[in-house]
Amino acid sequence: MPKRPGWSLPWAGPRSRPDGHAEDERGKAGSSRWNMGMLNDPDANDVPGTVLLLPPPVPVEPLWPSAGTSASTLVETTHPDSPRGSSPAPEPKRTADGTVILNPQPDRSLNDPLNWPTWRRNGALLALAFYCMVGGGMTTVLAAGFTDVAKTYHVSTPPVAFTTGLYMLGLGIGAVITPPTAIRYGKRPVYLVGIICFLATAIWCAASPSYVSLLLARLVMAVAVSSCESLPSATISEMFFLHERGFRLGIYTLFLLGGKNLAPLVGAAIIQILGWRWVFWMVAIVVGLCVPLLFLFVPETFWDRTPRAARPGPDHGETKASPTASAPDLSPVDDMSIDDHRDVEKSIDFGEAGHGSGRASLFMDAAPGAVTYTAYLKTQPRRTFIQALRPWNGRLRDENWRRVAFRPFVLLTYPAVLWSTMVYALSVGWLIVLSESIASIYRADPYRFSALSTGLVYLSPFVGGVLGTAVAGKASDLIVRFMSRRNGGVYEPEFRLVMALPVALATSIGLMGYGWSAQKHDGWIVPTVFFGIIGFGCSLGITTAITFCLDSHRPYAGEALATMNFSKNVFDGLVFSLFFNRWLEHDGSKKVFVALGAVQLGCLLFTIPLYIFGKRARMWTVRRKLIERF
Repeated sequence: MPKRPGWSLPWAGPRSRPDGHAEDERGKAGSSRWNMGMLNDPDANDVPGTVLLLPPPVPVEPLWPSAGTSASTLVETTHPDSPRGSSPAPEPKRTADGTVILNPQPDRSLNDPLNWPTWRRNGALLALAFYCMVGGGMTTVLAAGFTDVAKTYHVSTPPVAFTTGLYMLGLGIGAVITPPTAIRYGKRPVYLVGIICFLATAIWCAASPSYVSLLLARLVMAVAVSSCESLPSATISEMFFLHERGFRLGIYTLFLLGGKNLAPLVGAAIIQILGWRWVFWMVAIVVGLCVPLLFLFVPETFWDRTPRAARPGPDHGETKASPTASAPDLSPVDDMSIDDHRDVEKSIDFGEAGHGSGRASLFMDAAPGAVTYTAYLKTQPRRTFIQALRPWNGRLRDENWRRVAFRPFVLLTYPAVLWSTMVYALSVGWLIVLSESIASIYRADPYRFSALSTGLVYLSPFVGGVLGTAVAGKASDLIVRFMSRRNGGVYEPEFRLVMALPVALATSIGLMGYGWSAQKHDGWIVPTVFFGIIGFGCSLGITTAITFCLDSHRPYAGEALATMNFSKNVFDGLVFSLFFNRWLEHDGSKKVFVALGAVQLGCLLFTIPLYIFGKRARMWTVRRKLIERF
């Protein structure tokens, strides 16, 4: 019986045409309902997030999206330097070996962060990651010393967990404040102001005369530190191409979780030798060392990449594209840097574009600040190291701050963002929950660990996190390339969801085994090993959630990360701190952690329908234009 036209097996890649060639994903809309187990959109060929990552078996005709106007990560048919409507650009730029198509396509300007030298991009990544390790560790830095803090202020131990809960609340507040501020003024000033406030609040915590003062200091510290969680992933996505992003986000995740896992160990040693107040004095010293690192090695990474149509200038009539803009240099580029690009032609005077100077020859459909900043840098030679140290570049976007601040809540209606928020919140949240249970389990009978010994338990999730990072970044990128190759070279963000299987298994088994073995009073090594398995699964979960979210809705990376961090901090951090210790004391670790493992497993089951319907869901968000209203 012949196949019904327009149908293919759900797990199959691109279908074969009568001439023997593979039919590409970007062929006629609706020609294949299923593709790699996903449902295609019946009315659109190009969906935001879908990109041509690997060279297809045969050349494909570039098509513009048939529906929707949202900015997307689709491969451009014109070079980013040329206005929409100019002559189509030749084949997109690729890596030096020609196997991977660069996404996003870099500009010719050497000031484009994608064109920075390798040492500069990796230096910024490592400096930022180290700062995030210090900031990330502040959540659990007192985990092994709750009893000591309780004795100092003459309170019981359970209420001391509020120092963690209010800290998480502060992170949630900061997650709403920092992204719109960074979108408006750039990420660099937000990082610098945040680290200075971090230093001040560390001194405040160390000198707190009362329990209430300590709570307030922790709340303000969290707002200052929130940029460590809400901005770095967007910074990384601005400096690295899609095929490089998974590994770099894995490094960031390693440092962030490393801080959360190692801080209790270091804090426990300091508490046992010098007392808990010296934890924050040491933090102040380390943060003081981070200030010059952040100032010297983390420049502003903003670059406006939105393709736009040119509009008539006030003095020159209809704009004509520069010849060099319509014929970019298409020589292969190195996998890590693009230093051989020619400098942008200076025949176009951008002047003070968007601010009424009348000198600009190009006017674009964007916020004037964004156009001015990026367009100005396009006309300049590569900025020197000293020039890049400027802490303030003025207003980069003329966005309404309040409207931008509300966007993270609108993004909860986007299925990809909602799933990523759930997985991210669970992955980080379980580590926070465990930090609140460590003292109750290991410092009580039958283990009776000291503060230092309790802190040493965190070596287990640290090792698990290192292994998880090594697996998550590289394995995810390898899976993406394999599935893209089977899909005719076309990458779909849903390919990242394959990693949800090891995330669900490792985290659920770890949670259930940890609580079960602790209540059965097994040897201390048994729950400690399960703690490491949890760290492994959480590391996989964080990397998977961030990469999937960024790849699905890259134009709204900052707002999406704010959504994830706000939800994680408020619902997992604050809410759990209000009842978790009492629940653990009442029902025991076995019942509590088996329930948490079941919650993890149940939530990850939503990955299956998201993989099947995810592509249609992305197109649905474009048609609804929910975020564009804000």
